[in-house]
Amino acid sequence: MPLPSKKSIRQQVKRALAEDIGKADVTAMLIADDRQSQATLICRENAVLCGQAWFNEVFHQIDPAIKIDWDINDGDLLSKNQPVCHIVGKTKHLLTAERAAINFLQTLSATATITRKYVDKIADLDVRILDTRKTIPLYRLAQKYAVTCGGGSNHRFGLYDAILIKENHIQGAGTITKAVKQAKKIYPELEIQTEVETLEELNQAMDAGVDRVLLDNFSIAMLRAAVAINANQKHQVRLEASGNVTLNRLKTIAKTGIDDISIGALTKHIQAVDFSMRLID
Repeated sequence: MPLPSKKSIRQQVKRALAEDIGKADVTAMLIADDRQSQATLICRENAVLCGQAWFNEVFHQIDPAIKIDWDINDGDLLSKNQPVCHIVGKTKHLLTAERAAINFLQTLSATATITRKYVDKIADLDVRILDTRKTIPLYRLAQKYAVTCGGGSNHRFGLYDAILIKENHIQGAGTITKAVKQAKKIYPELEIQTEVETLEELNQAMDAGVDRVLLDNFSIAMLRAAVAINANQKHQVRLEASGNVTLNRLKTIAKTGIDDISIGALTKHIQAVDFSMRLID
């Protein structure tokens, strides 16, 4: 997805600064108002950068006069101890903005970095790495943007833009066939995807006329069988593998011939990237 709107980023940053600063940054009050400093942001590990717009917005909401000069762009690879950007402004304002700005950068870069690891693992295969809705509340668009910076692709953005019929929906509707029929009746313009747990359910979903099928926790043998079944259909569907996907298993899963692999870990099993801002003078 493209970078979220300036309005969205501005609102996220405003909430973050309100949480962090409260009534005032009392420690920054110890520094003379007229003191100016230069600072350099360093990345302490190999990573993929993501979050420039949020980082910039934090500093500029604190003080629009602060100047930030970036050495690289979102989506670029970072090496350990590589300078990322250089910042100039009032010392107290740099220090007030520091933590909130880095919080955005370290979290979004974490998602971009882990996504790149998965994407690179199967770069020689025609299989997409997809994200999920397992995101930090209120930060979904930001994290989905980070996935694209890492080379991944976005799944649906919410409950509104595509239909995903899962086990509980099937139970509530009665059968896969009934659920799909109702979906087509109410929302004929939306893509319909059904989650299945068996090859029998896969056949039911395809017979019902879905657009995509999510193969939930299928074994490698079952994935291969699903691909073979789909290949013999007049109207083929996109097949997505999901569940128990790790870097070690990724290539084996991708080689089965499926189209997509969705991975919740891209946005929920993340480790913040280590950034450090240091004043030069």
